[in-house]
Amino acid sequence: MKILMVLTSHDQLGDTGNKTGFWLEEFAAPYYVFKNAGAEITLASPKGGQPPIDPSSDDEGSQTDDTRRFKADEAANKHLAATEKLSTVDAAGFDAIFYPGGHGPLWDLAEDADSKQLIETFYTAGKPVGAVCHAPGVFRHTLRADGKPLVSGLRVTGFTNTEEEAVGLTNVVPFLVEDMLKENGGTYEKGADWASFVLRDGNLVTGQNPASSAAAANELLALLK
Repeated sequence: MKILMVLTSHDQLGDTGNKTGFWLEEFAAPYYVFKNAGAEITLASPKGGQPPIDPSSDDEGSQTDDTRRFKADEAANKHLAATEKLSTVDAAGFDAIFYPGGHGPLWDLAEDADSKQLIETFYTAGKPVGAVCHAPGVFRHTLRADGKPLVSGLRVTGFTNTEEEAVGLTNVVPFLVEDMLKENGGTYEKGADWASFVLRDGNLVTGQNPASSAAAANELLALLK
Protein backbone atom coordinates (compact mmCIF):
# COMPACT_ATOMS: atom_id res chain seq x y z
CA MET A 1 0.00 0.00 0.00
CA LYS A 2 1.67 3.17 -1.23
CA ILE A 3 0.29 6.59 -0.33
CA LEU A 4 1.42 9.94 -1.69
CA MET A 5 1.06 12.91 0.66
CA VAL A 6 1.34 16.33 -1.01
CA LEU A 7 2.30 19.41 1.01
CA THR A 8 2.45 23.11 0.21
CA SER A 9 5.69 25.00 -0.45
CA HIS A 10 4.04 28.41 0.10
CA ASP A 11 4.93 30.32 3.27
CA GLN A 12 3.55 33.86 2.80
CA LEU A 13 0.12 34.71 4.26
CA GLY A 14 -0.99 37.07 1.50
CA ASP A 15 0.41 40.56 2.01
CA THR A 16 0.08 40.46 5.81
CA GLY A 17 3.81 39.95 6.33
CA ASN A 18 2.97 36.82 8.38
CA LYS A 19 4.03 33.28 7.62
CA THR A 20 1.85 30.32 6.68
CA GLY A 21 2.41 26.82 5.30
CA PHE A 22 0.84 23.46 6.09
CA TRP A 23 -1.01 22.80 9.36
CA LEU A 24 1.05 20.43 11.48
CA GLU A 25 -1.84 18.38 12.90
CA GLU A 26 -3.27 17.86 9.42
CA PHE A 27 0.01 16.27 8.38
CA ALA A 28 0.93 14.41 11.57
CA ALA A 29 -2.43 12.76 12.27
CA PRO A 30 -2.85 11.23 8.76
CA TYR A 31 0.87 10.38 8.60
CA TYR A 32 0.56 8.14 11.65
CA VAL A 33 -2.81 6.71 10.59
CA PHE A 34 -1.13 5.59 7.36
CA LYS A 35 2.09 4.53 9.10
CA ASN A 36 0.23 2.47 11.70
CA ALA A 37 -1.62 0.70 8.87
CA GLY A 38 1.70 -0.32 7.32
CA ALA A 39 1.53 2.03 4.35
CA GLU A 40 4.62 3.17 2.50
CA ILE A 41 4.42 6.98 2.48
CA THR A 42 6.01 9.29 -0.06
CA LEU A 43 6.02 13.03 0.68
CA ALA A 44 6.08 15.60 -2.12
CA SER A 45 5.76 19.39 -2.50
CA PRO A 46 6.02 21.82 -5.43
CA LYS A 47 9.54 22.94 -4.53
CA GLY A 48 10.72 19.74 -2.84
CA GLY A 49 12.74 19.70 0.38
CA GLN A 50 11.41 21.02 3.69
CA PRO A 51 7.86 22.37 3.38
CA PRO A 52 6.94 25.34 5.60
CA ILE A 53 5.00 24.61 8.79
CA ASP A 54 2.38 27.22 9.65
CA PRO A 55 3.77 28.82 12.85
CA SER A 56 0.28 28.96 14.39
CA SER A 57 0.03 25.17 14.13
CA ASP A 58 3.38 24.81 15.87
CA ASP A 59 2.51 26.73 19.05
CA GLU A 60 1.70 24.99 22.33
CA GLY A 61 -2.06 25.51 22.10
CA SER A 62 -2.26 23.62 18.80
CA GLN A 63 -0.40 20.49 19.89
CA THR A 64 -1.99 17.04 19.87
CA ASP A 65 -0.71 13.55 20.67
CA ASP A 66 0.15 13.15 16.97
CA THR A 67 2.08 16.42 16.69
CA ARG A 68 4.00 15.62 19.87
CA ARG A 69 4.78 12.17 18.51
CA PHE A 70 6.01 13.75 15.29
CA LYS A 71 8.23 16.27 17.08
CA ALA A 72 9.93 13.38 18.90
CA ASP A 73 10.20 11.23 15.76
CA GLU A 74 13.61 11.83 14.21
CA ALA A 75 12.97 9.59 11.20
CA ALA A 76 9.68 11.35 10.41
CA ASN A 77 11.32 14.76 10.66
CA LYS A 78 14.05 13.67 8.23
CA HIS A 79 11.36 12.31 5.92
CA LEU A 80 9.51 15.64 5.96
CA ALA A 81 12.69 17.63 5.35
CA ALA A 82 13.32 15.75 2.11
CA THR A 83 10.01 15.90 0.24
CA GLU A 84 10.25 14.97 -3.42
CA LYS A 85 9.62 17.60 -6.07
CA LEU A 86 6.02 17.26 -7.21
CA SER A 87 6.92 17.52 -10.91
CA THR A 88 8.99 14.31 -10.63
CA VAL A 89 6.22 12.18 -9.10
CA ASP A 90 4.44 9.53 -11.19
CA ALA A 91 0.90 8.64 -10.11
CA ALA A 92 1.36 5.08 -11.39
CA GLY A 93 3.50 4.18 -8.38
CA PHE A 94 0.79 4.93 -5.79
CA ASP A 95 -2.52 3.59 -4.51
CA ALA A 96 -3.89 6.86 -3.07
CA ILE A 97 -3.13 10.58 -2.72
CA PHE A 98 -3.77 12.78 0.34
CA TYR A 99 -3.45 16.54 0.86
CA PRO A 100 -2.99 18.07 4.34
CA GLY A 101 -4.26 21.64 4.61
CA GLY A 102 -3.09 24.87 6.13
CA HIS A 103 -3.53 28.14 4.27
CA GLY A 104 -0.48 27.58 2.02
CA PRO A 105 -2.22 25.29 -0.51
CA LEU A 106 -4.67 28.06 -1.44
CA TRP A 107 -1.80 29.94 -3.08
CA ASP A 108 0.35 27.23 -4.65
CA LEU A 109 -1.28 23.79 -4.87
CA ALA A 110 -4.66 25.17 -5.96
CA GLU A 111 -2.94 26.63 -9.04
CA ASP A 112 -0.23 23.97 -9.57
CA ALA A 113 -0.41 22.16 -12.93
CA ASP A 114 1.46 19.09 -11.63
CA SER A 115 -0.92 18.78 -8.68
CA LYS A 116 -3.93 19.17 -10.98
CA GLN A 117 -2.70 16.44 -13.29
CA LEU A 118 -1.96 14.06 -10.41
CA ILE A 119 -5.40 14.53 -8.85
CA GLU A 120 -7.15 14.02 -12.18
CA THR A 121 -5.06 10.89 -12.89
CA PHE A 122 -5.77 9.34 -9.47
CA TYR A 123 -9.47 10.20 -9.59
CA THR A 124 -10.00 8.91 -13.14
CA ALA A 125 -8.21 5.67 -12.25
CA GLY A 126 -10.58 5.17 -9.30
CA LYS A 127 -7.81 5.59 -6.77
CA PRO A 128 -8.68 7.32 -3.46
CA VAL A 129 -8.14 11.09 -3.36
CA GLY A 130 -8.22 12.82 0.03
CA ALA A 131 -7.95 16.42 1.24
CA VAL A 132 -8.57 18.04 4.61
CA CYS A 133 -9.42 21.58 5.83
CA HIS A 134 -8.04 24.12 3.31
CA ALA A 135 -6.64 21.38 1.09
CA PRO A 136 -9.92 20.82 -0.80
CA GLY A 137 -8.86 24.12 -2.37
CA VAL A 138 -6.64 21.95 -4.59
CA PHE A 139 -9.81 20.97 -6.50
CA ARG A 140 -10.26 24.55 -7.74
CA HIS A 141 -9.27 23.76 -11.36
CA THR A 142 -9.41 19.94 -11.43
CA LEU A 143 -11.69 18.35 -14.03
CA ARG A 144 -13.23 14.94 -14.61
CA ALA A 145 -12.91 13.06 -17.90
CA ASP A 146 -16.26 14.59 -19.00
CA GLY A 147 -14.81 18.10 -18.64
CA LYS A 148 -16.91 19.02 -15.60
CA PRO A 149 -15.29 20.21 -12.35
CA LEU A 150 -14.08 17.19 -10.40
CA VAL A 151 -16.29 17.98 -7.38
CA SER A 152 -19.42 18.64 -9.47
CA GLY A 153 -22.34 16.66 -8.07
CA LEU A 154 -20.24 15.16 -5.28
CA ARG A 155 -20.78 15.54 -1.53
CA VAL A 156 -17.80 17.55 -0.30
CA THR A 157 -16.64 19.53 2.70
CA GLY A 158 -13.74 21.80 3.61
CA PHE A 159 -12.89 24.75 5.84
CA THR A 160 -16.11 26.70 6.37
CA ASN A 161 -16.63 30.39 5.73
CA THR A 162 -17.45 30.83 9.41
CA GLU A 163 -14.22 29.09 10.46
CA GLU A 164 -12.27 31.38 8.11
CA GLU A 165 -14.06 34.36 9.60
CA ALA A 166 -13.18 33.16 13.11
CA VAL A 167 -9.46 33.15 12.29
CA GLY A 168 -9.78 36.61 10.71
CA LEU A 169 -8.53 35.70 7.25
CA THR A 170 -11.65 36.02 5.08
CA ASN A 171 -10.19 39.03 3.26
CA VAL A 172 -6.63 37.67 3.14
CA VAL A 173 -7.08 34.31 1.40
CA PRO A 174 -7.23 34.25 -2.44
CA PHE A 175 -10.59 32.41 -2.27
CA LEU A 176 -12.87 30.78 0.30
CA VAL A 177 -12.87 26.98 0.19
CA GLU A 178 -16.60 26.66 0.92
CA ASP A 179 -17.55 29.16 -1.81
CA MET A 180 -15.26 27.57 -4.39
CA LEU A 181 -16.59 24.05 -3.80
CA LYS A 182 -20.15 25.34 -4.25
CA GLU A 183 -19.22 27.32 -7.36
CA ASN A 184 -17.69 24.17 -8.86
CA GLY A 185 -20.98 22.33 -8.41
CA GLY A 186 -20.08 20.38 -5.29
CA THR A 187 -22.83 19.47 -2.83
CA TYR A 188 -21.19 21.24 0.09
CA GLU A 189 -21.95 20.01 3.60
CA LYS A 190 -20.51 20.89 6.99
CA GLY A 191 -20.62 19.96 10.64
CA ALA A 192 -20.20 22.24 13.64
CA ASP A 193 -17.24 24.63 13.39
CA TRP A 194 -14.02 23.01 14.66
CA ALA A 195 -15.64 19.57 15.12
CA SER A 196 -14.60 16.54 13.09
CA PHE A 197 -16.65 16.16 9.91
CA VAL A 198 -15.68 13.96 6.96
CA LEU A 199 -17.43 13.02 3.72
CA ARG A 200 -16.71 10.20 1.31
CA ASP A 201 -18.33 10.20 -2.13
CA GLY A 202 -17.02 7.58 -4.49
CA ASN A 203 -13.23 7.68 -4.27
CA LEU A 204 -13.13 11.29 -3.01
CA VAL A 205 -12.63 11.96 0.72
CA THR A 206 -12.81 15.46 2.22
CA GLY A 207 -12.46 16.67 5.81
CA GLN A 208 -13.67 20.00 7.18
CA ASN A 209 -10.94 21.18 9.56
CA PRO A 210 -7.89 20.12 11.60
CA ALA A 211 -10.02 17.95 13.90
CA SER A 212 -11.10 15.95 10.83
CA SER A 213 -7.57 14.91 9.86
CA ALA A 214 -7.35 11.42 11.36
CA ALA A 215 -10.93 10.57 10.40
CA ALA A 216 -10.29 11.62 6.80
CA ALA A 217 -7.16 9.47 6.68
CA ASN A 218 -9.10 6.49 8.05
CA GLU A 219 -11.79 6.97 5.37
CA LEU A 220 -9.07 6.97 2.73
CA LEU A 221 -7.66 3.73 4.17
CA ALA A 222 -11.13 2.17 4.15
CA LEU A 223 -11.26 2.73 0.39
CA LEU A 224 -8.00 0.82 0.02
CA LYS A 225 -9.21 -2.23 1.92
